[in-house]
Amino acid sequence: MSVSSKPPFQAKFLMPQYWAIWLGVLLLWSLAHLPWRAQRCIGNWLGEVFWRLAKKRRLDTQKNLSLCFPELSVAERTEMSIDVFRNGMLGFFESLSSWYTPHRFNDKVSISGLEHLIEAQKRGHGVLLLGGHYTTLDLGGYLSSLFFSAYVVYRPQNNPLFEWLITRARANMFEQQIDHDDMRGLISALKSGQIVWYSPDQDYGLKQGVMAPFFGIQAATVTAPRRLVKINHSAVLAFHSYRSNDTEPHYQLTITPELTNYPSDDPVVDATRVNALFEELIRVAPTQWMWFHRRFKSQPKGTPSYYAQPKP
Repeated sequence: MSVSSKPPFQAKFLMPQYWAIWLGVLLLWSLAHLPWRAQRCIGNWLGEVFWRLAKKRRLDTQKNLSLCFPELSVAERTEMSIDVFRNGMLGFFESLSSWYTPHRFNDKVSISGLEHLIEAQKRGHGVLLLGGHYTTLDLGGYLSSLFFSAYVVYRPQNNPLFEWLITRARANMFEQQIDHDDMRGLISALKSGQIVWYSPDQDYGLKQGVMAPFFGIQAATVTAPRRLVKINHSAVLAFHSYRSNDTEPHYQLTITPELTNYPSDDPVVDATRVNALFEELIRVAPTQWMWFHRRFKSQPKGTPSYYAQPKP
C-alpha cells in the first residue's frame, strides 16, 4: 500500500520546551521493544493502579456498565470495570508496538469478512468503514493495513510535537489521514473510491446528531454516516478488532456485511441500526471497548446527568 506523506519536522521541536517530550518518547520507544509477557504484566498492573487512582474515569466506567449490563451483579460489573482499565493499558502497549515494532504482529492476526469489503469496493463509490473506539484502536489500524489500504478520519493533537509524532507513526498504517473537521477531504476520498475509516461510536453532542438507543439507553449518535452515503452512495460496513488471547496474543479482525437499505428516510432509525451494529460487535469482547468515555453525556434539556455525583 502507499502511505500518507509524513509531516515535515520543524526546527522548533529541538527547543528546550520540547525536551521533556523527547525524553518521554525515548521511554515509550523502549517500552515498545519489551517482550509481550513483560508488557502484559506491566499493563495489567498499571491498569489496576489507574482504576484505583483515576476516580472520575472509574466512576464513569462503572456508571456506563451499570446502564448497559443491568443483568450483571455489582461484583461482576466491578471486575468488568477493572478489566476495562487493564485492557486500556494493554492497548497502550499495543499502540506503542504498532508504531515502533509493528512486524511482531504479522503472524498473529486473522480476518473474516474481507470479501464484503472487496465486493463493496467493486462499485467504485467508496466505502465508509465504521470503526469503534476499541482498546486495539491503533494496532487494529496497522493489522488492517496488512489486508487493505484505507484513509482514516482523526482528531489532530493540540501539541504540535505530539501531532508530528503520532501522525508520523500512523503514516505507515493509513494511506491518508483526514482531519475530522475536513468534511470536504472526506467526501473527496469517498468520491475517488477510497475506503475511509470513520468512528461514530462516541458522544459528539446533538448539534450533528440524534438520540438513539445504545445498549437500551438513549445516546447522542452522529448522523454523519447517512449524510455521507447520500452524497456519494458509498457502501457502509463496520470493522472490529480484538485480542482473543492474552498469554499468546492473537488478534481477530472482522468486517461486517454492507448495510442494506441505508440510509432510510428517518435519521433515528439509521442511528439505531448503527448503534445496534456496534453493540453486537462490542459484546464479542466487551471489556476491550473504551467504557471510560461518557457515552451518555448528552441528554435532552432538563434531563438529570447520568454522571452527576452526589455532593458530600
